[in-house]
Formats: sequence, C-alpha cells, structure tokens
Amino acid sequence: MNWSEFLAPVGLSIKIAVVTSIIVFVLASAAAKVMAGRKFPGYNLVETVLLLPLVLPPTVVGFVLLVLLGRRSWVGRLYEQFTEQTLLFTWVAAVIASVVVAFPLVYRTVKAGFEGVEKELEDAARAQGASELQVLRYVTLPLAGRSLSAGFVLGFARGLGEFGATLMVAGNIPGRTQTVPTAIYVAVDGGNMTLAWLWVGSIIVISSIMLMFVNRRS
Repeated sequence: MNWSEFLAPVGLSIKIAVVTSIIVFVLASAAAKVMAGRKFPGYNLVETVLLLPLVLPPTVVGFVLLVLLGRRSWVGRLYEQFTEQTLLFTWVAAVIASVVVAFPLVYRTVKAGFEGVEKELEDAARAQGASELQVLRYVTLPLAGRSLSAGFVLGFARGLGEFGATLMVAGNIPGRTQTVPTAIYVAVDGGNMTLAWLWVGSIIVISSIMLMFVNRRS
C-alpha cells in the first residue's frame, strides 16, 4: 500500500473543499441577501442565471469553463501574466469549477433562511436606532443561522465531491489535480478496489464529521 498515493488526493480534496466552501458561501450569501424578499424588473432572469448550473450537466459547465478559463480568454491571459502558468489543469481551476457548481445549492439554501426572517423584527431593530450592519449582524444572521450552516456544509460537500466539471478544467494529474472522486474513478477502472474503498471511506468520514459539527452547532 502506497500511503502517499492514497493521501495526496485526500489532502487536495480537503484543500479544494475548504477554499470552495468559503468562497461560495460569501458569494451566495451576498447574492441571497440582495435577492431575498425583493422583486425588480429582470428578477426572474437574474434568478434563472444564478440557478442555471444546478440543472446543467457538469460536463456542459466544464466545457463553458474550459472556454472561459483557457489561454485565449482574457481571464486565462491575465492569470498567466501574474503567475506565469496556465489556469487550466491546476487546483485553482478545480476550485473555480466547484464554486460554479456549488453556488446554486448554497444560494437557494441561504436565500430560504433570509426569507424566513420576520421583517417586523428587522424593522423593530431599525426603529431602535440600529444601523443596517447591526441589523444584519444581530438580527438577520442569527435568525438565519441554521440555513447559513446548512449552506456552508453543502458548499463543502459539493467541493469535496465534484467530478464532471473538475475533470474537464483540472484534469486528473496525480499529485497535482487528482481529487478523491477522480482517483476513485481511476482506481475502479484499473480494478484496484481496495484503494477505491479506502478513498470512499475517507469521503464518508470527512462528510460525517462535517454533518456532526453542523448538528452540534444547531
């Protein structure tokens, strides 16, 4: 048993999942706060765009990202100017893919939490002289806490288990971009069921720990 071969995808998957969960949580929470309980011209169009990755096949998302992040795109050229390496087939590309795929799930969960907060309580805080930041910190966020926690876990889990879009833009390079899901696929394809089961077990353990943490917080 080559333990470095086993641990490398696990460590990279955790790294990608942590970074993904933080980024997508911030972006989805900001979007959900803007969209929750409001109607404006073009609302349905914006909502459709935000939720579109939820219904698109991961390979379609991966193909679009492949074009947007490639060396011919301005994003790819800008990244290459600063880092002197291409954006595709790096762990950063895997994070971007995971963020795009996870965003709709986190957005819907957090938005439901914000919409469940009674507006009368927020208005009462404003009437007592609280600023918008204080209302958000002391009223809205605590009352929507369970949805926020659930959204964070969903972002982490989606980043941990993302396969299709990640494979398109980051590939499956051992020691560099090979995550646990892609490693499981290769192990099963090669008939190495022992290693596949170990990786499956690691995903189950990590996910269980996250769920237990959220349950305790709730």
